[in-house]
Amino acid sequence: RFSLLLLNLEEYYFEQHTANHIINKDCKDERKFRGSLKICSKSIIFEPDDNIEPIIKIPLRDCISIKAPEDNEANNPFTRNTSGGISVVCSQVFLIKERNVIAPYKTVRGRTEHLFQLDVAGKVGDVVQTLHQLYRASCLDKMGDQAAMITAILQSRLARTSFDKNRFQSISETLHMECKAEMVTPLVTNPGHVCVTDANLYFQPLNGYPKPVVQITLQNVRRIYKRRHGLMPLGLEVFCTENDLCSDIYLKFYTYQDRDEVYFLIATYIENHIAEHTAESYMLQWQRGHISNYQYLLHLNNLADRSCNDLSQYPVFPWIIADYSSSVLDLTKPETFRDLSKPVGALNKERLDRLVTRYQEMPEPKFMYGSHYSSPGYVLFYLVRVAPEYMLCLQNGKFDHADRMFNSIAETWKNCLDGATDFKELIPEFYENDSSFLVNSLKLDLGKRQGGKMVEDVELPPWASGPDDFLQKSQEALESPYVSEHLHEWIDIIFGYKQKGSEAVAAHNVFHPLTYEGGVDLNSIMDPNEKVALLTQILEFGQTPKQLFTTPHPQRIVPKLKSLSRTSSHSISIAESPVSPNEESFEDLTEESITLAWNNIAKLKLDKQYKIHKEAITGIAVTSNGSSVFTTSQDSTLKMFSKESKTIQRSVSFSNMALSSCLILPGDTTVISSSWDNHIYFYSIAFGRQQDVLMGHDDAVSKICWHDGRLYSASWDSTVKVWHCVPGETLSNKKHRFELLAELEHDVSVNTIDLNAANTLLASGTKEGTISVWDVSTARVTECLNMFFLLLLFLSFAFFFCTDSRHLLSTGEDCCFKVIDVQTGMLISSVTTEEPQRCFRWDGNTILSGSQSGELLIWDLLGGKVTERIKGHTGAVMSMWMNEQCNTVITGGEDKQIMFWKLQY
Repeated sequence: RFSLLLLNLEEYYFEQHTANHIINKDCKDERKFRGSLKICSKSIIFEPDDNIEPIIKIPLRDCISIKAPEDNEANNPFTRNTSGGISVVCSQVFLIKERNVIAPYKTVRGRTEHLFQLDVAGKVGDVVQTLHQLYRASCLDKMGDQAAMITAILQSRLARTSFDKNRFQSISETLHMECKAEMVTPLVTNPGHVCVTDANLYFQPLNGYPKPVVQITLQNVRRIYKRRHGLMPLGLEVFCTENDLCSDIYLKFYTYQDRDEVYFLIATYIENHIAEHTAESYMLQWQRGHISNYQYLLHLNNLADRSCNDLSQYPVFPWIIADYSSSVLDLTKPETFRDLSKPVGALNKERLDRLVTRYQEMPEPKFMYGSHYSSPGYVLFYLVRVAPEYMLCLQNGKFDHADRMFNSIAETWKNCLDGATDFKELIPEFYENDSSFLVNSLKLDLGKRQGGKMVEDVELPPWASGPDDFLQKSQEALESPYVSEHLHEWIDIIFGYKQKGSEAVAAHNVFHPLTYEGGVDLNSIMDPNEKVALLTQILEFGQTPKQLFTTPHPQRIVPKLKSLSRTSSHSISIAESPVSPNEESFEDLTEESITLAWNNIAKLKLDKQYKIHKEAITGIAVTSNGSSVFTTSQDSTLKMFSKESKTIQRSVSFSNMALSSCLILPGDTTVISSSWDNHIYFYSIAFGRQQDVLMGHDDAVSKICWHDGRLYSASWDSTVKVWHCVPGETLSNKKHRFELLAELEHDVSVNTIDLNAANTLLASGTKEGTISVWDVSTARVTECLNMFFLLLLFLSFAFFFCTDSRHLLSTGEDCCFKVIDVQTGMLISSVTTEEPQRCFRWDGNTILSGSQSGELLIWDLLGGKVTERIKGHTGAVMSMWMNEQCNTVITGGEDKQIMFWKLQY
């Protein structure tokens, strides 16, 4: 029946002794109870073996005397029954769990004497000495002095003990480090010794509670997080599961060095087994629908120092539903949902106006809300029915007033909207499968409300048939299209750029400065009493999560009824090609074949290979029927290779300078090549001759793109130029006409460009690694991306938009794949490669890349790892072409060869 929750906040449980509790010694009504005597830093607790009897808690500050019988009395044969006895006289005692019922503590006031007879009489002297020490600490006037003295006693005890190596799982284990720490559980901590070996993490509690040793096998560890505990970066939380809310152990260390060393040892062990996940990597999985809204919020909470073991930093989830009165919950109506772009305090305009007025009149430091959206009190408000002992621990043995209890969902929501000081959000349990927190299954006496009604189960809205149905519908609401489209707005407020600074003020999202990370430096406060008071205030008030994002969070990609087909110069959107409900479109079939191809991309096999150039191949273009392949090379030639006859049918040299890229215009009549001689050449396939030349740049042309009569050319002269081309008439020798529509200036040489599927956005990458995104419908930088100049600091080799145009994947000399959200400019994922990847294709989840060493690599982007290596060229893979169905690939290499690859299902 005993638990650490019977202790006060910030209290430690030191040791226990088997003993008898004797009441009314030497009287007719003398009673004796066998049990366990617990010595704690602020109290004496006796737990009787008989569950009917109450646990007795005697606060040390209420003790009048603590003593053992005098030696001469102990030797007296007439008093030998008191041998091993400790007499405690006190003015107040608490009775807990009488008849084993969880209920508010009973307080017995008045002078009483309690005699505890230890089984081992020889320990009496030591126990009494310890109690005298702790009694002196509890009698100190100031909380800081009390805490300092208790800490000194604790550290002395830890210093006199060490980890018992006999507890190792194997005699062959190698010890890496040992240090002192505390195991953190909600509201209380337990001191002891931490030990890390080559196979296990151990924690041995000083008091042997709840078991002699907690052991975590390193091989089972899946996640590990550094934590901020008590405003100090001293915490470490270890998970042996991938998605569970609760961890396997949470440790608080006494020094940063110990915490960081343990983290390093465990992280080093697991890094070969598990890819470390960042907020950005989870964001990409969430955006692409690989993890749910619930899972994403859980991961963000974890990364932001929120933990189930720390009630002042408990995971925070949003109110989603705003309708608690209808008989049917309609998730298709926007008015069913709460406005996720605003904090709870800003949802009611009338209340907000009052708060803003007060904020404007307030001296510095200013804050809008006098209470937080997450605090220990709010967490236990929701969980009192399943965690009543936590509530009793937090509130000194009492439940809250019955009318202030969690009585009704609708009532609680209304109070959050209208209450002067109530701005709380929800907890994860509202979106899980265990509805026990809504039901008083323990039959707790939680009091009687005004009007005489007892507090029982939580009253549910009319649209819920029961607790399980309420949770089911809440889950459906959380995963609904509306929430998926707007959840990023709430993330901006809680974890993102609207959490602090001027954006927070504009969003009416300003809380007390002490609640923010870095709001106070405890190390700079020398007065122990001020430090304890401040820490207590902050821990009870609640803390704002660690800020994870400093730029707007990207929106989730919500699938529509039909998806657009993969990009093609001939494809049209679904809107332009309506399809009846019972008819499957060509685009749908194409999409299915593309998905099938990417799912089997590891089955890519080399079909043929030909050495056709004298230098590295820089560009590949293929006619629409696939019969002819055009390649450019650093040997200055454009070659036309026939797949049917397996021979070179044309070889053209426009100048003695290298050619950098090529493309075929719609209709397969003209090939355009870019050259290092600053020119762009137009070659007529039908007539086998140079048709035109565009002298468009002052330095080498590095890459060209074409769409709908527009030519986009990138150059080392630091520009990208947009040209309108009017085709010439070959028979009449009439030349192409070129009109310069726009000149997009850069600071340095531009290496590569790419158009999105809708041909509305153009991305450009420079030799310094800067990527710019341009709105080519106006040939200006897009308004929403004015700030988007993402400095990658390394030469850009290649990048491509994803088919949904939401993401851009880039690679460069820094040996990284980087995924950028086009709408916000945020870097949302980074995957390190062993060597530079010169070219690639991707579908949003999987990458096929050509490496510096000549291999083709297949990457799981979300997992951040190579899943397949395919032997290819003998030098770097310089260029890559993939057909629309994604089942045929052609690569060109530094080894002067082109290789034809086919998927073999």
